[in-house]
Amino acid sequence: MINLVREPLIFEISSPGKRAINWPELDVPETKGLLSEVPIREDLEDFPEVSETEITRHFTRLSQMNYCVDFGFYPLGSCTMKYNPKINEKVAAMPGFTLVHPLAPESLVQGNLRIMKTLEKLLAEITGMDAVTLQPAAGAHGELTGMMLIRAHHVAQGHPRKYVLVPDSAHGTNPSSAHICGYTVKEIKSNEKGTVSVEELVKVMDEEVAALMLTNPNTLGIFESDICQIADIVHAKGGFLYMDGANLNALAGIARPGEMKVDVLHLNLHKTFSTPHGGGGPGSGPVAVKKILSPYLPVPVIEEKEGYYYLDYQRPQSIGQVRSFYGQFLVIIKALSYILSLGPKGIREMAEIAVLNSNYLRKSLEGIYHLKYDTPTLHECVFSDKFQKEYGVSNLDISKRLLDYGLHPPTMSFPLVVHGALMIEPTETESRRDLDMFIEAMKAIDREAKENPELLTSAPHVTYVRRLDEVQAARNPVLRWEQKK
Repeated sequence: MINLVREPLIFEISSPGKRAINWPELDVPETKGLLSEVPIREDLEDFPEVSETEITRHFTRLSQMNYCVDFGFYPLGSCTMKYNPKINEKVAAMPGFTLVHPLAPESLVQGNLRIMKTLEKLLAEITGMDAVTLQPAAGAHGELTGMMLIRAHHVAQGHPRKYVLVPDSAHGTNPSSAHICGYTVKEIKSNEKGTVSVEELVKVMDEEVAALMLTNPNTLGIFESDICQIADIVHAKGGFLYMDGANLNALAGIARPGEMKVDVLHLNLHKTFSTPHGGGGPGSGPVAVKKILSPYLPVPVIEEKEGYYYLDYQRPQSIGQVRSFYGQFLVIIKALSYILSLGPKGIREMAEIAVLNSNYLRKSLEGIYHLKYDTPTLHECVFSDKFQKEYGVSNLDISKRLLDYGLHPPTMSFPLVVHGALMIEPTETESRRDLDMFIEAMKAIDREAKENPELLTSAPHVTYVRRLDEVQAARNPVLRWEQKK
């Protein structure tokens, strides 16, 4: 009988002498060849020895324990874990994409270069910007690249400046990117609406501020309605408005950041354009800029002349390379497939349905879960555990109990401006049936919090792994199971 409570480690399955394959004896002289000067381990202590059957069944059972976006609703706020259409995967798996070598001469990869240039043009059109680089490997890498471009311009003007302004509701990587570029971060408090306080911005904006890093819609799901005024304030002192485009799926096809006076923004192809990044990758974080910053874009830049595409490395003001070769090519393929499949009308509908789904969830759960800000929200909303705390139930308990209902929890305890946050983003790919399933589970959990809080504080109850001591797991991780004698 399969043990559904605990899958044994591969070390427990191991028995001495087992092999998954028997190699034939060598019929040529044995030699280390290219590895003759490299010290090679002849034996690995306690290395698992298992049969092919055991390997296959072990990893198949482990895979069935995983929750993924193909299995069900994945409401992680800020992460935008939307379903990835299979046509994207099929296109990206074509041999002309998977087998091409990054060092192939330009004459042999004209189609690949054309694809990248086409995506650059489409992203520039969607965002209202002038130029795009596809090199950054993920969102935070795009942030860093954007801030490097801003610093390069200020250095070229003879005044690199000292500070970068970051709202208190920003992604945690925003201040990190600014700091890596040599700037000191100044935080701007949110106002009662959950948006940037224009009054506070006026107080701190001066000629020593290089840029304001603004997420729009912000991490509360709220649109920064004063963004044009904010841009004017920043520009008046010679600063740049950087926009974190992680939440572009709420705006695409409806509003363009370039028309909001944004100077530079990064996009998350793996979020807005359909390649979920759960598990650590792959991601892609292109950066779009206005003309004033285009001379500093990383090399190589893809150019086109009379139908021939080439890589331009001769850009004296460039910040240089930010990644080996040209970016996450297969994610680029998937994003282009997604954009071309939807077209202009579909891109707009994507954003409209994302906002509709989020507001349907919000309105269904308002009054049951606490909402700190009553400002209208777009693609995501942030509740808190304030009402359930009265019964000794935290956002962690709520999330653990959701696992018993077969649902993935939302993002917890972020943004920091909402204590006990439950950040929910349904994306446009969820049906009303699945949204209702989540809503009913959240309502049931609220009832349980009032009637039987111990059920939540000890959850989950039906998962393969029960609740762990998270502090001990972080400080003293058990990486190998040892049977007690």
